[in-house]
Amino acid sequence: MAVDPEEEIVEISAAELSPEALHGLVVEFVTRDGTDYGSRERSVEEKVSAVLRSLERGEVRIVFELGSGSANLLPVVRRLGS
Repeated sequence: MAVDPEEEIVEISAAELSPEALHGLVVEFVTRDGTDYGSRERSVEEKVSAVLRSLERGEVRIVFELGSGSANLLPVVRRLGS
């Protein structure tokens, strides 16, 4: 039986997480290797604030992968005309 990868990923609202859990998830995300882009170095807290603003604006979503038990932040892809 084939497993649909889409069924293994659950989207989680930021409001469903405690403030501490949300902050920890965002800190882990912004401190990963390969996430430092741009011409100016930014502090971890500046990066965290930027990601939290993106979550509030609906530009980023939180997903939880059931198979691995890991959470991630992904950009929201908007289709033209929607």
